[in-house]
Amino acid sequence: MAPTTVVPATTDRFGDIARVLNPTGREQACWCLHWRAPAKEDVTTREARLRELTAREPAPGMLAYLGTEEDGEVAGWLGFSRRSDAASLQRSRVLPVGEPASWPTTWVFMCVTVRAGFRRQGIAQALLDAGVGYAAAHGAATLEAFPVEPEPGRRVPVSAAFVGTVGMFERAGFDRLAPTDATSGRLPRWHMRRELTPS
Repeated sequence: MAPTTVVPATTDRFGDIARVLNPTGREQACWCLHWRAPAKEDVTTREARLRELTAREPAPGMLAYLGTEEDGEVAGWLGFSRRSDAASLQRSRVLPVGEPASWPTTWVFMCVTVRAGFRRQGIAQALLDAGVGYAAAHGAATLEAFPVEPEPGRRVPVSAAFVGTVGMFERAGFDRLAPTDATSGRLPRWHMRRELTPS
């Protein structure tokens, strides 16, 4: 099996970002911006907004390639941001919003997407593990996520899996805090956290 290469989602890789997040070219695609959206947003501007974010440091996410970036195929995306940049999450009625003083150093993992044909090969876990390291290198003190709890013995439907699963976050060192009032695909979502030790 080819190795997985994970790199920041920067402007020069935007074509690959689009292949993962909007392969059919939908005008109103999510572009992993739901939590970063202002209260009244024009969804048709999301592509341009994500492109703008990819020009900033830190990047808004990570890309995974099966093989090397030069010779491999883009396989997946992991989206994250500081809570201070997640305006919609700050207003959530079903997910905990945390203390405003902690928002700048708390990073939230929003979305993990693996393209069809690349699933069940460890891509999502590789993305998450690399994302943890990237957040730590950019000043994160706390990492949070709200993944689903799969039903025993059943796979999570693709439509619900974009938030990740409890198991993959546990393997990345996250702890369960509490169930939330949110669901994805009718599956319960958990509040999970990992505290990072300052280097």
